[in-house]
Amino acid sequence: MFRQKGQIRAIVRNVYPCVENGKYAIKKVQGELVNVWANVLADGHDVIQASLQYRHVSEKKWTEVSARIVSEDRWHASFSVAKLGSYYYRFTGWVDYPLYWQYGISKKADGEVDIAVELMEGNEFLNFLLKKTKADEKKYVQQCLKAFANADDRDAAIKLAKSERLRALFLRYPNQPFVELSDSYRVQVEREKAVFSTWYEFFPRSSSAQANTHGTFSDCIKLLPRVAEFGFDTLCFPPVHPIGYTNRKGKNNTTTASADDVGSCWGIGSPEGGHKDIHPLLGTTKDFEMLIKEAKKLGIEIAMDFALQATPNHPWVQKHPDWFKQRPDSSIQFAENPTQKHQDIYAIYFETEDWEAMWVEFLNILFYWIRKGIKLFRVDNPHTKPFIFWEWIIAAVKEKYPEVLFLSEAFSRPKVMEELGKLGFSQSYTYYTWRNNKHELVEYVNELTTGIMSEIYRPVFWPNTPSVLPFALQNSSKHIYYTRYFMAATLSSNVGVYGPVYELMINEGINGKEEYLNSEKFEIGTWNWEERNSITHLYTVVNHTRKKVKALQRTNNITFLQIDNDQLLAYLKVGTDGSKVVCVVSLDGNHSQAAQLQLHPEQLGKNYHDAIELTDVLANTAYTWHGQSHFIQLHPDKPCHLFVIK
Repeated sequence: MFRQKGQIRAIVRNVYPCVENGKYAIKKVQGELVNVWANVLADGHDVIQASLQYRHVSEKKWTEVSARIVSEDRWHASFSVAKLGSYYYRFTGWVDYPLYWQYGISKKADGEVDIAVELMEGNEFLNFLLKKTKADEKKYVQQCLKAFANADDRDAAIKLAKSERLRALFLRYPNQPFVELSDSYRVQVEREKAVFSTWYEFFPRSSSAQANTHGTFSDCIKLLPRVAEFGFDTLCFPPVHPIGYTNRKGKNNTTTASADDVGSCWGIGSPEGGHKDIHPLLGTTKDFEMLIKEAKKLGIEIAMDFALQATPNHPWVQKHPDWFKQRPDSSIQFAENPTQKHQDIYAIYFETEDWEAMWVEFLNILFYWIRKGIKLFRVDNPHTKPFIFWEWIIAAVKEKYPEVLFLSEAFSRPKVMEELGKLGFSQSYTYYTWRNNKHELVEYVNELTTGIMSEIYRPVFWPNTPSVLPFALQNSSKHIYYTRYFMAATLSSNVGVYGPVYELMINEGINGKEEYLNSEKFEIGTWNWEERNSITHLYTVVNHTRKKVKALQRTNNITFLQIDNDQLLAYLKVGTDGSKVVCVVSLDGNHSQAAQLQLHPEQLGKNYHDAIELTDVLANTAYTWHGQSHFIQLHPDKPCHLFVIK
C-alpha cells in the first residue's frame, strides 16, 4: 500500500549528471573525477545532510563520501574512477537529528533558556556515538555524557554540547535512521585514449614508394617513423579486407571498372574471403599482426575500420542470403541513400528472422581482430544500422574487453549523432569539418563542451576525410590548411586528419561536390612520402606540444576569450595539473588582422600586477605580458599563436 517508509522526510531530486533518467551512462576515463550535484531538501527547519555513494560494477559494497551544500538546497560531491568498466553512483539525503539538536541547544543556551531537557535528549545521540567511535573518541563521548548528567555545572555541559569536536563526531558517524536514496546512475570508464588521441589516416594500398604499385603492410611499416615523427599516436586504415569483383567501382566512383581498377576498399568480400580476411595484395594476417607490433614500439596504435556491408561476392551472400533484402524480382537490394548509390555493395538486412545469428557473427568479427591486437575500431556509417544493435554489441565487447574503443563515423542529423554517443561510442565525428567562421566555431564548441553533451559525446575534429573534401579546402591556400588543422588540434583533444593529401594540400574536388577528384577510395595514390613542408612542421610542433601539455589533452576545459575582431579567434585551456595555453587564430587568409586580447591575470591564477610569462611554441619566441589587455597581430603567412604559459 505504501511506497516507502513514511518516516523518510528528506527528498533527493535533479541529480546531475544523469542521461535519460539513468538509461544511459556518462563517460569518463581512468583517473578522472566524477562531479555530481543534487537537490536535497526536507520539510520544516531541520538540519539536512547528504552524501554520494559509488561502487565499481565488480564491487558489492558502496563507498560513501560526504556532500557539501553549494547553493540553496543544492549539494555537490565527487569521486575518482580508477578501474575500467562501469561505476554506479547515487545521492543520499537525510534529516540529521544530532546536528539539529546541537544547533537548537546552541541557540537556546545563547538565549539563556533552560536546556535541562535538551541535554537529556542529547544522551540518545551520544549513546549512538559510543557504538561507533574509536577508543580515544569514546573517552570524549563519555566525558560529554558525564557532563550532561551533572546539573551543578551547566556551563561545562553547554560548552561540550556546542563544541566543534562533538560536531565533527556527528559528521564522521552520521545517525541515519531514515535515509532517502536516489536512483543509481552509471559511469562508463575507458582508457585515456578515449579522450586524448591524435589520428592519422592513409590508404595502405597507396603506401608503396613505387608509382602505380599496390602497397603492402611491409610498406606501411616503413612509414611508421614518419607517422611518429609528426606526433600522431593512432594510425587509421580504411578496410583492409578482400574487395569484390561484381559491380566493382572504377576511378572517381564510375560504375564501369577496367581490368586494372582496384575498386573501393568498402566493397568488402570476394572469393578470397570476407571480414575476417586480409586483402592478398596487402599481405597476410601475420603481416598485419607484425604491423600492429611495430607500430606499438613507436607509441602508435592501429585502428581498424569496421564496415558492415558486403559485395555480391562476399561468402555471406551464399551462406546467409536472408541477411540481405530480397526484392520482388529475386535480386538483392544494393546500398543507397538519398544522395549516393553503392552498386558494388549490399546493405545488411537487419530485419531478417536470422538476426540473432547475424549479430553473433558480427560480434565474432570484432573478437577475432581484438585477439589479433586491435583495440580501436572506426565504425563506418553506424547511423545506417539499428541503434539497439550498437547498444548491444558495444556492451558485449566491453564486458569482455573494456579497453576496446569505438569511433562513430556518422555525419548525420545532430540528434542521431547524439544518440550514438549515448549508446556507448567512445568518440564521434563532428560538424567541425563545416564550421568555418568565428560565430559558428564558438557556438559549436560551446554546444559540445557544456551540459549533458559534455558528459556523453567525445568529439574528434577532422578537417577532411577520404569521403569529404569540404568546399572550404577546395582550391584553397596554405593558410586554410594550416589554420584548420591548428584549430582542430587545439580546440579538441581528439583530432584526426586524412593524409598525405592534407599535408600535400591536394585540393581539387569533383565539380559541385565535397569529394576528392581522383579519390583514393577508388584508385591507388602515388605520393612523395619524404616531403616535408609547413603543414608537416605544424603537425610536428602542435602534436608533440599536445603530448607535453595537459591543458591540450582535454576538450571541455576551454574558455573563449574576448578579442574584438571577427577574424580573430582566441581561447584559453587549463589542465588539471595547472598547465595553461592560449591559442589565437586569424581566420583571414588575405590580410593582416589585429586587436586587443582580453586576458585577466586572475584567469591564470595570478595577481593583477604579476607578469605573465609565455612562449609561442610555433615561433619559439618568449613574451612577457602585463595587465589584462594584450595587443595581437597575425598575418596570413603566420596565422596562429600557441602560447604556453609558465
